[in-house]
Amino acid sequence: MPDRPNILFFFTDDQRFDTIAAAGHPDIKTPNLDALLARGTHFSHAHIPGGTSGAVCMPSRAMLHSGRSLFRLADGGSHIPQEHTTLGEHLRAHGYQTFGTGKWHNGKNSYSRSFSDGGEIFFGGMADHWNVPAYDYDPTGAFDGTCPLIVDPFKTKEVAHRGCDHINGGTHSTDLLSGAVSDWLEGYDSEDPFFAYVSYLAPHDPRSMPQQYRDMYDENALTLPDNFWQVHPFDLGVHQIRDEVLAQYPRKEQEMREHLADYYAMITHLDARVGKVLEALEATGKADSTIIVFAGDNGLAVGQHGLLGKQNLYDHSVRVPLIFAGPGVPEGETRDDFAFLYQIFGSLCDLAGLPVPESVEGKSLFRNEPLREEVYLAYTQLHRAVRTPQHKLIRCRVDGNETVQLFDLEADPWECENLAESADHAALRSELSERMEALSVSTGDRDSSWGQKFWGE
Repeated sequence: MPDRPNILFFFTDDQRFDTIAAAGHPDIKTPNLDALLARGTHFSHAHIPGGTSGAVCMPSRAMLHSGRSLFRLADGGSHIPQEHTTLGEHLRAHGYQTFGTGKWHNGKNSYSRSFSDGGEIFFGGMADHWNVPAYDYDPTGAFDGTCPLIVDPFKTKEVAHRGCDHINGGTHSTDLLSGAVSDWLEGYDSEDPFFAYVSYLAPHDPRSMPQQYRDMYDENALTLPDNFWQVHPFDLGVHQIRDEVLAQYPRKEQEMREHLADYYAMITHLDARVGKVLEALEATGKADSTIIVFAGDNGLAVGQHGLLGKQNLYDHSVRVPLIFAGPGVPEGETRDDFAFLYQIFGSLCDLAGLPVPESVEGKSLFRNEPLREEVYLAYTQLHRAVRTPQHKLIRCRVDGNETVQLFDLEADPWECENLAESADHAALRSELSERMEALSVSTGDRDSSWGQKFWGE
């Protein structure tokens, strides 16, 4: 058993695919991720397939831990049923000690099945980074403690109770979770291999971080993306969703610069703490026998296309960072092949020499499988897309009105010039539409409640 590799998994919240300096970002500072990328394999076109609700991270995390695709989850990913083996559960069954800290958005039962230990566990979607309602590990799996909270102390004495058994007031979530896994690694004395899963709440809003990291960014010196727009040109059906009302309409350049500075500062703070965790791993003497995975749950617009959130199918929202490093992983490689997060499960089984559970769909990224020629993307009942290496076709259906977009991603990587109505591209549009319809069947979309609404109108 000890010859099997350990696994240290970093998972971030709302981190866009390009927010790593070594991946080409002109402004961001990520020295530890740069070093990890240099010594591992970087999947530059890793995707999520989209989402079944505004909380895109919920199905994304269910896909990661079950190895199943978007329309083959249970109830949109709100929980992972017993018949869908989780990554941690599978590793436990093969002799791994498993530790989970941070955000878990798919039910307490699936967490308990996955982890034999844990700490600073947060069940939910988002929280105040400085006051995270957390649980210590509960071997019974109940996690039923609550903490009292005055709902609005300026107006009422009403007390509510939120799920947690403690709150570390004044400790940032990134520091809290990095400290939890570092302490666990430093105290690990078993000969069994381990799986340590660190699920950060950053860089999800509210975007706050220790001031020293915010001071590293002058918003007036930042590069605005080529697709910064004040307004999106048509209704995507998400205008009033929570993410989108974090800034005023139309978008103001200065306000977007401030959002970007906060976003980058949160990522730089996270990068620094990833470095500290890697130092703790090094101190254990187990670094050379540990596979490291770094990934994000979904992207974020932050001003691109006049949007702030991730409830759309543009690249900034469906592409995510994905890096593997360690034993069995090629060093210094960047692969442009299409990849999905739900392939991580099968990839880790492959690297660890383990069988893949029958419930897992995602194939290993390290096998010489035929390259994926296209990806199918979906957001609720509103948007559908098909993407090839060069082109993307998006269909948006809102209140019975359809808008079609066609982009040449080689000539227009920022997805600005819509070619859908160009006579020169009519044949391409027709071809991609046919591919989209075929994929809507093979992915299970047509059988889903969201797909029935989109395709049935």
